[in-house]
Amino acid sequence: MRVFTVLGPSQSGKSTLVEAISRLDGRPTTFDVSGTVHLHGFSYLGEPWCAIDVDGGADAMAYAGPAMAVSDAAVVVVPPDPDGAVLCAPYLRLVEEAGIPCFLFVNKMDSPNGRIRDIIAALQTYCSNHIALRQVPIRDGESIVGAVDLISERAWKYQEGQPSALIELPKSVEDRESEARTELLETLSDFDDHLLEQLIEDKQPPSKEVYDLAAQVLQNHQLIPACLGAASHGNGLTRLMKALRHEAPEFDIAADRDEAPDAACAIAGFADVKKHIGKIIVLRGLGDGIKAHESLGGETVGSLTSLDAKTQIDSLEAGQIGLAVKSDHLNPGNIYDKSSASQLPEWASAHSVAYRQVVMPAHERDDVRLSNALSRLVEIDPGLFLEQDELSGHAVLGSQGPQHLRRVIAKLAEDFGIEILTEAVETAYRETIRTTVEHRHRHRKQSGGAGQFADVVISLAPAPRGSGFQFDEVVKGGAVPKNYIPSVEQGSVDALAQGPGGFPVVDVKVTLHDGKHHNVDSSDFAFRTAGKNAIREALPQAKPVVLQPILNAEIHLPSVFVGDLVPTISSLQGQVLGFEGNPNAPGWEIFNAQLPAVAEEELHRSLASSTRGTGWVKLQFDHYEELRGPVPKSPAREKVDSA
Repeated sequence: MRVFTVLGPSQSGKSTLVEAISRLDGRPTTFDVSGTVHLHGFSYLGEPWCAIDVDGGADAMAYAGPAMAVSDAAVVVVPPDPDGAVLCAPYLRLVEEAGIPCFLFVNKMDSPNGRIRDIIAALQTYCSNHIALRQVPIRDGESIVGAVDLISERAWKYQEGQPSALIELPKSVEDRESEARTELLETLSDFDDHLLEQLIEDKQPPSKEVYDLAAQVLQNHQLIPACLGAASHGNGLTRLMKALRHEAPEFDIAADRDEAPDAACAIAGFADVKKHIGKIIVLRGLGDGIKAHESLGGETVGSLTSLDAKTQIDSLEAGQIGLAVKSDHLNPGNIYDKSSASQLPEWASAHSVAYRQVVMPAHERDDVRLSNALSRLVEIDPGLFLEQDELSGHAVLGSQGPQHLRRVIAKLAEDFGIEILTEAVETAYRETIRTTVEHRHRHRKQSGGAGQFADVVISLAPAPRGSGFQFDEVVKGGAVPKNYIPSVEQGSVDALAQGPGGFPVVDVKVTLHDGKHHNVDSSDFAFRTAGKNAIREALPQAKPVVLQPILNAEIHLPSVFVGDLVPTISSLQGQVLGFEGNPNAPGWEIFNAQLPAVAEEELHRSLASSTRGTGWVKLQFDHYEELRGPVPKSPAREKVDSA
């Protein structure tokens, strides 16, 4: 089975292309993964194929890497507009990081918004490998009515909903075809000395030799060929499929690209949870393949089916794609042999989460069920991340964006029967002090029987930023017995959990100087209470201030958007640290900045808007700094205050 992934920005016509191709030679078998990845199994010229259609947009990019990991080649669908080239930049970058053979398909050629050479030049900005045009259009006035193959020099006229018709090369195209063919041959000659000699001697190389060389450079990922068409009219599909059939590599190349061990049996690309069925894993066989009810990854595989999830099969041969049911130990993003698993290469991993929300069940009775459901979803969805909110204790779900989160919410409702509520994550503010204070507190209580007595003298002093909490004691003469000193320390920790402003207190040093005890009424509890109350009473006198967390932001974005990002960072009270071209990604910049954590959500929204959904950011905590002005109110903080 041959497998290819179709990528491209939203509205570029990917799904139309895949559906049209899969119907060229029969009726396809389909399987959807979380409504984001659509697998189409079909036959072409008697051979089995599978096309993987990944939704466009940043919210679905997490699936693009695993899709290419199980594929032999990629097809990037390109809008017919030079200004739309930047929308393809994330896909072209991923293609080059993966080293996967790739075709470009310039779609919607029935209504182009620019010249082909301008579109290709704009796309070339984001590719280190040369893009070679494999066809030139045939025009009738302003309309494109066909295309000329630059290797065979055959002209084809488009026919609505039918295969293109072979026609004589129109004289109006001869000059452009000759120019473009010469460019293609000169580009290919960079990889073949024999072709270079033929061109120098002004000889025309045979078409078969050129096709063979084109296949060789494609499989070595040295060149990206570009084809033309209009999927909605059925134009250019046969030429693309023939190129994939004759030039894309066989399945064993994918195993080498994924750094699969020699004993590898399968790649797990995707997974989903279906109501009444359970967990389903999309596998592609490697090596000797796998058989149903035999060991894979150290445990037994359940049933194997074709992509329709109904037809059971005995085994999954090398190169074949199928589904594993009742195999909960298998997870996507792994390469499996019979006894163990290894992860896919780093290029197949998702970007950092772009959207974090506190999630909680709409009904308290679903609390445990929600926890289990979220754990299962994080297992199968490469773009999800789960942690716990330190303020509320609820789960924090990180996703690739608002649309991704909406899909998760819908899946929780449909497949798990759980309704959830979401709210913004509370910013982790802290407090500290500016001055040293010494304070005495006596805890005395008599309630019948043994009483409570503890007397402590403590000092509260600022500590260097980032040092946290420090405790020391300089008690002399046994005024406070040694066995009670840890209780004073613990009481201090209790008090610092919430300062006058309602936030944890950090970067302070507490010193126990003196105190008194009673032989009968003193206890660990009494000294812990005394230490806690002493700190609480001292804090308001020590000039407390609120600290806000500052994040380091490493932003990846196409170079054309850098100028728009500088005012965005400034508007978020951030600081631009600098930017430079990405040495490993042509046409991309790495933009470094620092900004308050409270601006995280707004940064993601602004970045999506200013880069048209092409940029992403890696955020990392750097330090705390004093907050100037009032503490911004979040929905979560307002609920706490009102309570």
